[in-house]
Amino acid sequence: MAKRIEHALVKGILDHIIEDTEAARQELKNPLHVIEGPLMDGMNVVGDLFGEGKMFLPQVVKSARVMKKAVAYLEPFMPLPDEAAIRSGKSSVKKILLATVKGDVHDIGKNIVGVVLACNSYQIIDLGVMVEAEKIIDEAVRQQVDIIGLSGLITPSLDEMVHVAAEMERRGLQIPLLIGGATTSRIHTAVKIDPVYSGTVIHVTDASKSVPIAGDAIHEETREAYHREIKATYQALREEHEAKQQVKKLVRLQEARANGFQVDWQQHPIQVPKQLGIFTPELDLNTLRAYIDWTPFFQTWMLSGRFPKILEDQVVGAEARKLYADATAMLDTLIAEEWLSAKAVIGIFPVRRQGDSVTVLDAAGQETGRQFHFLRQQGQKGKGVPNRSLADYLHPEQVDYLGGFAVTTGLGMEPKLAEYEANGDDYSSILFKALADRLAEAGAEYLHARVRQGYWGYAPEENLDNEALIKEAYVGIRPAPGYPACPEHSEKEALFSWLEVPQRTGITLTDSFAMLPTSAVSGFYFAHPEARYFGLGKIAEDQVADYAARKGVSVAQAERWLSPNLAYSPSLHIAAV
Repeated sequence: MAKRIEHALVKGILDHIIEDTEAARQELKNPLHVIEGPLMDGMNVVGDLFGEGKMFLPQVVKSARVMKKAVAYLEPFMPLPDEAAIRSGKSSVKKILLATVKGDVHDIGKNIVGVVLACNSYQIIDLGVMVEAEKIIDEAVRQQVDIIGLSGLITPSLDEMVHVAAEMERRGLQIPLLIGGATTSRIHTAVKIDPVYSGTVIHVTDASKSVPIAGDAIHEETREAYHREIKATYQALREEHEAKQQVKKLVRLQEARANGFQVDWQQHPIQVPKQLGIFTPELDLNTLRAYIDWTPFFQTWMLSGRFPKILEDQVVGAEARKLYADATAMLDTLIAEEWLSAKAVIGIFPVRRQGDSVTVLDAAGQETGRQFHFLRQQGQKGKGVPNRSLADYLHPEQVDYLGGFAVTTGLGMEPKLAEYEANGDDYSSILFKALADRLAEAGAEYLHARVRQGYWGYAPEENLDNEALIKEAYVGIRPAPGYPACPEHSEKEALFSWLEVPQRTGITLTDSFAMLPTSAVSGFYFAHPEARYFGLGKIAEDQVADYAARKGVSVAQAERWLSPNLAYSPSLHIAAV
C-alpha cells in the first residue's frame, strides 16, 4: 500500500489514489497517520528527487495534485485539530505564509514556491495577491508561522516589501523573511530590505532554492548560524555596492541630453501613419496561438532551453514534451470552449517632442494636454556612445507620431481557476495561467505586426515568420512602462487614460500600476528604423528632480517610483539640486 501511494505521488498518477488512500486509512486506523505516514513519505521522496535534479517542476506540481486529492478525501475523517498544541507552539508542522504584496497581482511564481515547499512537509498559508502589510503581519502572528514569504513582479512591489519588513521590525517580530519575484534581486534585498529588519532576510532566486533556505532559516541547529551568515553576507554586499556606486561616474542631465542619440532624419524621415486615432481590432485566439513564443513558457516551469530544441534536450526533453502536449491540448480546449476572451486597443497620434517629454496632439495638430515623460541614461559613456532616451526616436523640431496599445487575453479566467482551486489542481491552474500569459504576449506581437503593415503602414511588405518575429527582425520597437528603457510604471496611468483602456478592453490598474487581468500587455509604438531597446541604468538627483517637475509630483514621490534606478540614497537628497 505504501509503495503504491509513493508510486502514484512520484509519477503524478491520480487514477487509484482514492482507493489506495482508503486502504491506508483502514490499515492505519487514523487518517492523520495516513498523511504523516505514507503520503508524507511519498512526498519526501518527491522532494528529494527534485532536489537532486531527478524530477522537474511539472512532475512536482503533478505530485502535489495527487497529494491534495488524497488529503481532501481524508478530511471528513479527520479529528478536530489540537488547538491547545497549536497555541502552545508544540505542533511539529512548520508553517510558511506566502503573499503577493499590496498593489501586485502576479502569483504564478508564488504558487510554484508554495507547491515545492508543501512537497517538503511545510504547511502553506497562502494569502493570495494584493495583500497589505498589516494583514500579512496579523496573520503571521495569529497563525504563529515560522516563515513569511513575499512575492512581487513589478518594480513598485520592491518598496512595498521594504515597508512590510519595516513594519515587522516595528512590531518586534523575528520571523525569517523570504523575498522572491522577477524584479527582486539579492542586491536589492541586501541594500534596501535587510537594513530595516533585524530578523533573517533572504532573497530566493527560484523555487528549488526555497527548501534548503527555509530549512536553514528555522531549524534549531542551523538558524542562529544561518542568521549571522546571511547578515554578514548582506553587509558585505552593501559595502561592495556602495563602493561601486562611488566609482560609477554619472554625467549631469544637461550633459547627457547634449550627448543624446542623433537620428539621421534625412536618411530616415518621419514615418507618417496611414491612419490616426484609436482602434479596437477584433482578436481571435486561434490566430494568436500562431504567434506564441514558447521559450518563456518552459522557463515558467523551470525547464531551461529554447523552443523547439528543448523538446529534444537530453536532460529535460522528455518532460518538456509531456508538458508541451498538455499545454497544446489545453490550448485546443480553451479556444474551442471559449474559456478566455481577448480585447485590444491601439492608438496612433501626432506628438510634439519637448526635451525628454512628448505632448500628444489631436488629428488637427492641436495639443490635447496629454503628455508622456521619458528618462535618459546618465552613465558616463565612451567616445561616440550616446546617452539614450526613448524621446530621441522622435523628431526634436517637427511634429512626429507615437503609438500606444493595450491587449489582454485574460478575460473570463475566474470560473476555470475557481474550478481548479476547488479540485486542488495546481498543475492545471498554473498551466492555464501560463498559457493566458503567452497568449497576451502573442497578442502584442500580432497587434504590432498589424500596426507595421496596416494601421501605421510603414512596413506594408513585411513578411516574417514567427521565429523572425521572436528575434525582433522587424522595424520599430514597442517598449512598455516597466521595461529597462522606461522603468517607471506610473506612465501606464497616462497611457490608459489616453487610449481609454479600461472602457475599451476591461483592463484596469492597481494602485501600484499592475494590470488586471494579469494576462495583459501594454506599451508604446516607436516606428523609426533606428529605434532600439536599451537599459536606463542609474540616474542622478538632477534628473529625478527634473522628472518630478515634469510630472508635477514631489521629488519624494518620484524617488519612490524610481527607487531601483537611483544612484544615491534618497535620505541624502539635497533639496538644492
